[in-house]
Amino acid sequence: MSTPTTVTCDTCGTELTRTKQSRTSQPRVRYCSNACRQRSYRLRQKSGGVEAGLSSELLTQLSSFVGRTEELVELTRLLHEVRLLTLTGPAGVGKSRLALEVAGQEARGRRSEVSVVQLSTVTDADDVRRRILEALGDGTEEGRAASALDRLLVLDDCDHVLYTCGAVLTELLPGRPRLSVLATSREPLRLPGESVFSVTGLALSDPESVNSLADGLRSDAVALFMDRARAVAPDSRLTRDNAADVAEICARLDGLPLLIEMAARLIRVFPPAEIRSRLQDRLTLLTNGWRLADDRHQSLRASLEWGYVLLGPAEQALLRRLSILPGGFGPDAVSAVTADVPEAAVSLPELLVALESKSVITPSTGRDGGAARFRMLESTQCFGQERLVAEGEDTATYERLIVWLTTMSLPLRSEAVVPVATLDRLAGERVNLAHAVRRMGEGSDERQLLLVAALAAVEGARGRGAEVAGLVEHALERTAPHSDYRALALEAAALVGRGDRAARLIDQAVREERQRGRSPLLGRLLLDRGILHQARDECRASADDLEESLEIGLRAHHDTLVALSRGALARNRLEGGDPAGAERELAQALPALRGGVPPQWLSSVLSTAGALAVEKGDLERAEELFTEALRCRAHHHADAARALEGLALVAARGYRFERGTRLLGVAEGVRGGGPGESGWWRRRVQEARDTALRALPVGRAESWLEAGRAMPWRQALALALGDEVSEPRGGGAAHPLSRRERDVAALVVEGLTNRQIAARIHVSVRTVETHIRHIRTTLGLRSRAHIAAWEAQQQAGAPAAPAAVSTSASPPAVALRRPPDTREVLRGVRVGGGVVRPELRGA
Repeated sequence: MSTPTTVTCDTCGTELTRTKQSRTSQPRVRYCSNACRQRSYRLRQKSGGVEAGLSSELLTQLSSFVGRTEELVELTRLLHEVRLLTLTGPAGVGKSRLALEVAGQEARGRRSEVSVVQLSTVTDADDVRRRILEALGDGTEEGRAASALDRLLVLDDCDHVLYTCGAVLTELLPGRPRLSVLATSREPLRLPGESVFSVTGLALSDPESVNSLADGLRSDAVALFMDRARAVAPDSRLTRDNAADVAEICARLDGLPLLIEMAARLIRVFPPAEIRSRLQDRLTLLTNGWRLADDRHQSLRASLEWGYVLLGPAEQALLRRLSILPGGFGPDAVSAVTADVPEAAVSLPELLVALESKSVITPSTGRDGGAARFRMLESTQCFGQERLVAEGEDTATYERLIVWLTTMSLPLRSEAVVPVATLDRLAGERVNLAHAVRRMGEGSDERQLLLVAALAAVEGARGRGAEVAGLVEHALERTAPHSDYRALALEAAALVGRGDRAARLIDQAVREERQRGRSPLLGRLLLDRGILHQARDECRASADDLEESLEIGLRAHHDTLVALSRGALARNRLEGGDPAGAERELAQALPALRGGVPPQWLSSVLSTAGALAVEKGDLERAEELFTEALRCRAHHHADAARALEGLALVAARGYRFERGTRLLGVAEGVRGGGPGESGWWRRRVQEARDTALRALPVGRAESWLEAGRAMPWRQALALALGDEVSEPRGGGAAHPLSRRERDVAALVVEGLTNRQIAARIHVSVRTVETHIRHIRTTLGLRSRAHIAAWEAQQQAGAPAAPAAVSTSASPPAVALRRPPDTREVLRGVRVGGGVVRPELRGA
């Protein structure tokens, strides 16, 4: 039985009676007469409503809208909860385009009458007020009638007229309860009731992905680049050869759509690799904005200059000086490089807040209770450095940075073992250190020896010491031969060196430091040389150096140096056939080291303790120690080979030959040209390898070794720490889908609709649609049924590849674009009742 309800005419408010069919159905009657219907149409045409907006503003976007799925869902929700919503973000991030897309959705759904006011070319306060009032039809009969409707007013580009916009909205919003405002600006309007939505760059590829092509296909930034590239060069394709270059371009441009579009249009002239190499001079390169766009959208430099002019003098001075900190900065770094700015000394927090609100800098850490830290987009840094040179401030600013970094690095010279706190602080400035070292490389300033040693210490702790070898060599060549910091640079060069050359360098460092007496630094250098001697099977020379290092530590009451020397002596004793002596040294060393030394030092001593446990036959204790050693270096796999080999040795002696063989393969893959090991250790690892190979069928053992060598580090770490992986398949490649995409594919197998999947994993339906589109693109599938069949095949466990296992970390090209023949996969597949049952034939 239908229920009569009362509604009103949308134009004149006359009560109308309609029949209510359901709780969710929309009214069939909106107007009391044709006159009211035509009057409403004229009103919308004049006041910039749905039809007017769609015909003039909202449908003039001739290029496709890429990405931003989550943002569109969130903004639509916010628009129905707040009355004033401001989109903020840096130049080129796509605030205007996103706002128009949201407004277009509102208009197409007939949820609101939409008016758009472009303010980029308006500077006079009266003109701003007049345009806003005209858009709302203020003062007219139609405008008064429209005030009874839901209205969305889009104010685009408010940056330069914030005060005027604020004054007008403060008058309008209280008297128009059905009016909502969506504004775009680089900073908030700062009005009561305002909700701020920060727009960031498009999603980038995972920099650690082993499959750049599959990861690039899931990146919104890469998708935009390729979409705009195909618009000017239709044959452009994302391939294995160019995927890494395109991803790097998008990352260097911080995912900013305006810059990505400019770079993509260069594809007609330059291949992606060359565009990537030219980004250092991006202010000159990116000058190809749309011909009829606003002046500030014609080039990157014009866009940045627009925002720079809107800053105050002190804010401009900070922008210029902070541009020399590419690795981000905290308040202490800001104070150091802005010491010549009077306003910074008295109001630094206020200036940082102002720069953040104006989208010049972005908070990067500190929100979880840590120290506040900020970053500047790379393009803004390039512009700031250009302005810094133009103002003649570059030399003095860089000098202040170098003095600050030098003071921070001095414990490397004065301490036997660099405190963990100092290393952590230097690690936070790692990129800034490298930038300063490259800047100093043009001269002969001896401080570059200290800074390059600090950089080598930081990179060594990350397992990437070899990456700075060239900088160390350059600093040694450019500086005077008798600098106080020379021994530090020689130590750094020795630690990243190999073989006889490393031995010569550490000998030279010890000679340099002996001239200054038995200093704490000499104790550390002797410790380094003793460890190097041990790796070269020079046991007597190793023992002499380690005992002298221990003596220096005891005299200086330096407990950490004493403990490290004892730990290294334990290895010397063990490999020299004195396990009892090794146990005595370790009993004194380990308790003093846990939690008090850099992780690479602790990992080495723990590995020695693990080797001793193996020699004693205590495999359970040995596995605990090697596992702890690996956890110390879990994120720096380049020097984790010894702990991995130790776990493999334990597995082989415990008759777990498959695990041992896989771990040996992983160790071989990560060791590469890494630090050498003593003959004693190499013999034990070889014994474990031979035992495992004899215990397993030849083909199977080789397959496990190859799978281990090709295994991605995260998967290898999970294996080593106890999370066993499945039977190796051909290629040893990472899964082509993300974790969320795999979840969606699994729910497709269950026969769920997009809406049901969205409810199950708590996302929007549009997000599910995007995931399914990415799945089809990544796997080269044509339909939802193919996705269900492919995922069902994965769940059932596809047959292993032939015996020959590829050593490539990436799947072959055909794996992404040409999956198993879907006719074979789908043969016999029944989809129904929420179940997909594959009966694979010929797959």
